[in-house]
Order: sequence, then structure tokens, then C-alpha cells
Amino acid sequence: MKKFGLLLAGGIAAFILLSTIGPMIGLLVSVVLLYFIFKQFLKTKSIGGRIGLGIIGFIVLIASLHNVPSIIGIAAAYVLYLVYKKWNKSKENKIIEAEDDPFSNFEKQWSELKQY
Repeated sequence: MKKFGLLLAGGIAAFILLSTIGPMIGLLVSVVLLYFIFKQFLKTKSIGGRIGLGIIGFIVLIASLHNVPSIIGIAAAYVLYLVYKKWNKSKENKIIEAEDDPFSNFEKQWSELKQY
């Protein structure tokens, strides 16, 4: 039942991730453009160049705000990563050894019996 839940969550996350891949690419391109425009804005000394880069930067900022739904895609990618980690997690059976339990220390007791 746990595997079915993981499969269902992973399927939904994969579907959301695939449906938001376009806005994710658009956001990436617009953020990279905004970064280079900002760096060029800081290097420019002329007022006209700064005004032009400011206008272009504002247009690119509006374009990047249009791609905000890609944040849902990033969250879906994280959920898909968590599902992958849980799916591949091996079950660890912890064996609790009691000191007075004769079956937990079988090898030790067997070696003691061999000495006699």
C-alpha cells in the first residue's frame, strides 16, 4: 500500500513537472537575461545607456513574472526527488539483542560449549 501511494504521488508530480517545463525554461532564460542586463547596467557610465538598459530590464522582469507558475514545477521536481529517495530506501530490520537471551549470543555460547 505504501508503494502504491509513492507511485501515485510520483505520477502526479511527474505530470505537473512535465506540464510546467515550458514556464521553467522561460523563467530560466529571463532570469539569465536579467542578470546580464543588470551587470551591464552597473558597468554603463552614460545616462542614456542606463535608461535603455533599465527599460529593457523592466520588460524582461515583467516577462519573468509571467513565468511564476514554474515554481510549482520546481516543487513537483522536489516531490519527485523525495519519492525516488523513499522508493529506493531499503528496509532496515533492527535486531535487538538482549544479554540474557540465549539465542542472540549463539556463537559465543557455542564456542564456550566446545571448550568443555
